Amino acid sequence: MIIVSGPSGAGKGTLIRRMHERFPFLRTAISATTRPMRPTEKDGREYHFLSEDEFLAHVADGDFLEHVIYAGNRYGTLRSEVDRHLHHGDSVVLEIELRGARALRDALPDAVTIFIEPPSRDELVRRLRARDTEAEADIQVRLAESLVELEASQEFNYQVRNDDLDAATAEMARIVDAVTRSS
Repeated sequence: MIIVSGPSGAGKGTLIRRMHERFPFLRTAISATTRPMRPTEKDGREYHFLSEDEFLAHVADGDFLEHVIYAGNRYGTLRSEVDRHLHHGDSVVLEIELRGARALRDALPDAVTIFIEPPSRDELVRRLRARDTEAEADIQVRLAESLVELEASQEFNYQVRNDDLDAATAEMARIVDAVTRSS
């Protein structure tokens, strides 16, 4: 299993999509969240969008490998999502925030962890605003979280600086190739 983390706007999703193009056996386990769906999103594609009650029912049933509150919303990795891909013999990648990554790293010590670093805080701010999907207050919450996340980058097996998308893609591909060959 490959765990990819980093602040909102660092480019995790873009890099993971590029890994899918290069590694057809790589599958992303779709996380669940209680945050509202953005206009371009589809339930079951970007996230499993759940109500607060649905999410808490899954927590009570022990359905999550990990779950956290991030930027005021609940996020979690459903065990069934990971198991479904592993059952088919695929390698699984998870895009997850710091606390979730820590919990999974503790639960799955063989997992490989990759931290995606933005080029700078200013660029991170620019990327979050360019999305045009969140209110300024939400962006400020994500930026505050990003400072904590950036300080934790050395906890991960690998760090990939996403200041040049093609170079970051090549670096991440080298890592994914190395770790999937050895497993």
